[in-house]
Amino acid sequence: MEFEITRDYRNELLSRREVHFTLTYDGATPSRAQILGKMAALLNVKENLTVLDSTKKQFGMMELRGVARIYDDEENLKMTEREYLLKRSAPKAAEGAE
Repeated sequence: MEFEITRDYRNELLSRREVHFTLTYDGATPSRAQILGKMAALLNVKENLTVLDSTKKQFGMMELRGVARIYDDEENLKMTEREYLLKRSAPKAAEGAE
């Protein structure tokens, strides 16, 4: 899995960083959890403050493009993000405990 950050900018109004990326991979398409984990490690941020908004894949290509948002704190994250995106970005262990 190889990340290429295509756009990385700061949104001061919403206290977050918005990252557009291209991911090249071999084999099966990586899961959202794998993408979030790799991105958090690459950018040196906390995984629980990162939300993967969208991923787009073209048929037949081993490449996907995506958008992620990295928040400064959990309060801004919960106040700004849509509920379904928070559930998608939550770790599987936390979802099973609910």
